Amino acid sequence: MTLTTTTHFNFRGVARQALEFYQSVFGGDLTIATYGDFGMPAGVPGADKVVFGALAAADGIRLMAYDIPGQDDADPAATAGSTRRENGVTITDRTFFQALDGGSIAEVSVYWERLADGAAIIEPLAASAWSAGFGMLTDRFGVTWTFTVTAD
Repeated sequence: MTLTTTTHFNFRGVARQALEFYQSVFGGDLTIATYGDFGMPAGVPGADKVVFGALAAADGIRLMAYDIPGQDDADPAATAGSTRRENGVTITDRTFFQALDGGSIAEVSVYWERLADGAAIIEPLAASAWSAGFGMLTDRFGVTWTFTVTAD
């Protein structure tokens, strides 16, 4: 049996923008369906919001997202919690981080640079005691990503 896991983000009105941003970062095929596509009458608030969104990139990146019904927040990072580094320790109230591992610093740097646009850098991408490259950022949609080089 083969199992896979796909991160499913729950956004407050910005799922389309987030998925389109992630497609610009990772490439791949994007599928988006709105609440209106599934029968919500046009003109009803939220009919244009994402009920199902999926990104599938050739390199194995799989992300899904939707907009929580009745929620709309212009600043998604405001409701996502916070993460910071303090005295060499990560302090956070988030329930998860999205991890991206690659085989070289050059490979992960491409994605780091793209995700860093509009992001809060928690720890710059650089060599660390445990990896040839490690970095952490919270993107413009409030998702915290960790980057690790698993081999170099």
